[in-house]
This record gives sequence, C-alpha cells and structure tokens, in this order.
Amino acid sequence: MLFEEVAYYYEKLESVSSRLAMIDIMAEALGKADKKEMRPLIYMTQGLLGPPFEGIQMGIAEKFAQQAIASATGFTKEEVAANAKKTGDLGNTAEELTRKTKLKRMSSKKHNVLSVYETLLKIASTSGQGSQEAKIRSAVALLTAASPLEARYLIRLALGKLRLGAGDATILEALSKMSTGERSARAELENAYNICSDLGKVGEVLAESGIKGVERIKVSLFNPIRPALAERLPTANEILEKMHGKCAVESKYDGLRAQVHLDKGKKKVEIFSRNLEKLTPMLPEIAKAALSEVRAERAIIEGEAIAYNEETGEFRPFQETIQRKRKHGIDELSVSMPLHLFAFDLMFLDGEDYLGKPYHERRAKLESLIKGGKTILPSGRVIVDKPKELDKYFEEQIADGLEGIVAKELNSPYVAGARKFSWIKLKRSYRGELSDTVDLVIVGYYLGRGARAEFQFGGLLAAVYNNKKDDFETVTRIGTGFSEEQMRNFKKILDKIKKPGKPARVDSIVTPDFWVEPTYVVTVRADEITKSPMHTCGRDGGDTGYALRFPRIVSDGVREDKSPDDATTTKEIIEMYGMQKRIKVEDK
Repeated sequence: MLFEEVAYYYEKLESVSSRLAMIDIMAEALGKADKKEMRPLIYMTQGLLGPPFEGIQMGIAEKFAQQAIASATGFTKEEVAANAKKTGDLGNTAEELTRKTKLKRMSSKKHNVLSVYETLLKIASTSGQGSQEAKIRSAVALLTAASPLEARYLIRLALGKLRLGAGDATILEALSKMSTGERSARAELENAYNICSDLGKVGEVLAESGIKGVERIKVSLFNPIRPALAERLPTANEILEKMHGKCAVESKYDGLRAQVHLDKGKKKVEIFSRNLEKLTPMLPEIAKAALSEVRAERAIIEGEAIAYNEETGEFRPFQETIQRKRKHGIDELSVSMPLHLFAFDLMFLDGEDYLGKPYHERRAKLESLIKGGKTILPSGRVIVDKPKELDKYFEEQIADGLEGIVAKELNSPYVAGARKFSWIKLKRSYRGELSDTVDLVIVGYYLGRGARAEFQFGGLLAAVYNNKKDDFETVTRIGTGFSEEQMRNFKKILDKIKKPGKPARVDSIVTPDFWVEPTYVVTVRADEITKSPMHTCGRDGGDTGYALRFPRIVSDGVREDKSPDDATTTKEIIEMYGMQKRIKVEDK
C-alpha cells in the first residue's frame, strides 16, 4: 500500500466530525493493507511506532524537523521557521513548502507503508554521537520523495503529533467492519485487545486468521493486561446485596497501580502502570523484590505501589508516591522513601492463564506465592457477610489513612479492561455530598481576562469519557483554583495540542476560546453534580445533561499516570448523581 493512499485517508479522517464516518474511512483504509502492513499501519494511525507499553519515542525535535524541511525543499531554516509560526503546524509547513519548491526531486521512488514505518523506526532508534544529523538525513530522505500531502503527515508522524483523534474503540470497530462488514465483532476484538494491549497485534492476527484467530490470543508475559476496574456503590447494604450476601473486602491504597511481569529464568522483570507505561526503572526495589520474594518462575501479579513507613505503620500520600514518575533521583528516593507493593491479584502463573479462575482461587494462590516477603505483601483483606462487618473494616482503613475499600465477588473472574460490579469501591465521600474526586479530560481552554490576561489562560473546558460512544462529553468549565505557575504550565502544554476546530471525538455545545486534542487528564473536586442544559455529559439527545458545581483542580497539574480513556466515565457521573440524590438513575 502506497503511503500517498494512507495520507489521503488521513486527510479524510481530519475532515470529518462524525465518529461513524471515521470508522468507515478507517475500515476502507485498513482493508487496502496487506497482512504485513496491518500492524505498522495501525501503529502509525495511533500516532505510534509500537504498542504503548514498548515506549518507543518518535525521536525528532521540532528544530531538527525544521532543518529537515529546509534541506528537502531548498528554503532557508529562517523561512521554514517563519512559515511554521504562521501555520502553527510544521506538518502544514512541510506541505506548503513542498508544494512551492521548484527543486527537482532526488528520487522518483514512491513510499509505501513498510518503507515509511521502517524509516521512522530508524529515526526513533538512532542514538549516540552524530545521532541528530543521522535523524535529519533520514527525515530528508522521506521528504524529498514525498508529495505535499505525504509531507504533512510524515512530519507529524516524525514529531509524534499525528493526532487524528481515532481512539482505541474506534479502531476496533473499524477492524470489525473491515473484516465482517459491520461493527458487531468489536466484542471479540476488544477481548483480545484487553488481554494483549496491542492493537497492531490484534489487527495482524485478524488479517491472517480472521476472528477465530483473534479469539485464540492468550495472556503472554511482558504484554501487559489492561486492568480491571471497579464500580461504585454508596453503602455496605447495597454492596452486599450486589455481591449475593458475601464478599471479600480489600484495603484501597492511594498509590501507583502496578502490574508485575516476572521471568526468573531470564532474570527479567517489567512493571507496567495502569495506562500500560513501563514503571520498572522507577520502582527498582519492587523489581528486585519480585525476583527474590515471589515463589514462581514465571508470573504476572497486580498490586498498588505506595510509600509506607513500616516502623510507624503510616501510609504516605499519593503526592509523595507519584514522585517516582520521573527520570532522576530514583536511587535516592528508593532509599529515603522506599515503596512496597500491596499485591491483590494473580493473572498468570508458570504458563497458566489465571484470568478466568474465580477470585478466591486467584487470591489464595497469590498469598502462597508472596508469603513472608518484606517488599511485596498481600493487600489487607477480610471476608464479610454482614453490613456491620464491612462498615467496621471500612472505618479501620480510613483511620489508617487509606482511601477506603474494594469489595470483590468471591467467584468472579478477572475481567480485563472492563468496569464490572464484581469489583465495587467504597470511599468515605460516597456517603454524603460529592466530595470524591473525578478525573476529567481537557478538551479546550479559555483566554485570561482581567488579572489573568497576562497569562493568556483563564480556565479549562473538561469532559468525561463515554466508553459506549468512544467520545468525550463536556461536564464542566474549571475557572478557579489555579496558581500562577499552573496557568503558565497549562498554557504551555495546551498550546502544543490546539486544534482549529472541535475534535471529532468531542461532544460539546459549549465553545471554548481554543479547542485541544483530548490528551491530558486532571483530577477535580466539586461540591455536587447537577442537571445542566449547557453540557453534554449524559444528555443522549435530550435537553439536559450533567455538570459539576463549583469544580476546582486538586492535583498539581495533569495526571501523567492516566490516559484520556482512563478518565471518569459518563456512566460513573450518572451513578454518582444517583448516589447524591439517593435515587436510581439509568444510563441510557
């Protein structure tokens, strides 16, 4: 498949605002790729060079991209920079200057999907002395043989700024339509994706072996499993009723969710975050402990990494644990503030998939594997069949400085990538007015006025994730609680992802001063959830949706441990509204 065809489809994707239209366009494009091209085409359409957990960075900076455009088109670096300032997008600059150039092409050879992908991989993997010059030469080679439209997307890919707005669910439905002619096979494809976390692999297997082949995808070490998620309920009575009268109740830790993959034969450990990023370099004490404290040759266990003072029994706040999400000073932190992993589930053991086994069996086996460890410990847990017992354990966890509890159905399987009532979380805040936090996706921002005019930032338009529609529905405008430093930082990072119009996956009747691609998640607290004609959260064709009253940012900035698809969902907001009002509200 020629890359000029891919560029044509990318342009079509950018021009539509309907998710169904996006699915049709992607299905048509994927249908033209052969089996070898399916995996790289899916990665590139995601704006990636591999599955997210591999952490491959595109590897070219803007100033070097400008230099590559100058070398390929014959314009000076100053002219390229001036044009980029005008267009606000180096991809558009590459397209415009390629169209204007009168230089003879160095090559008449046309790019195909594989040649582009391999060159981008080469750019990403080049390092060491002289690496930037080598990266520029590779980028120039791509551009000199590219059409203007190809140049637009080649530069965006090289910069890691493709941003077509195609979410995972949208790509899964496009694969279903490509394969079967309709979107009905999404469930089988999504189940495989939840197990392997690799859309490229799912697409490749689908192209080679069809839906039956996809159904044979199994758990594999070092391919992280998308984490199971918990529902909410406000009282012990309701939890036990949902759990058929008896359940396990585990402590809920406010730390970093961590999935540990262990292969002792290879002396290899990888640790993945809830959004599938590699945490291994940031958690050296847990990686080391996995090799010595886990009684298994090959295993996948899941838990919560948190700073814990063994002498005082004190759990440290999330703000301290999250300091590990950085590149420098880790060794010092691992000594001054060591983390423990409170393990709560077993997903794979010595070649056997444990996802389908009942919770009580997974938990019993997990405890036998980590018994006697100092760094990896089982999460706190009791079995209850009375509301008073559940409430008592809940209050004990709050007194110990934890968030609350997670109730788990004793016979339930591990449901990867899904939010089910087999896991139910209870936090103190669910018992009264809305004081729990929610995680929202930034979809736009406003210019500053008055005292904020100098910062050119006045607030955020934020949305929740509708996982049924794979889009983002606005739920609030956040205009208070920002420090001067936060305003500067938000302005800086959001300017880089501005869009000229409303992104395809954003559902909004409110128009901010600037739209942005749904990329960043922020944690927000509000007084309550109200009905509102101004926001689309839960509106579903009616006149009113749901909104947050008096929202304010409670984190220092964006949540780096969460992706947009990890944000609070429309369904959760509707359920929380019902908890507030003590009524049952159905998510249509």
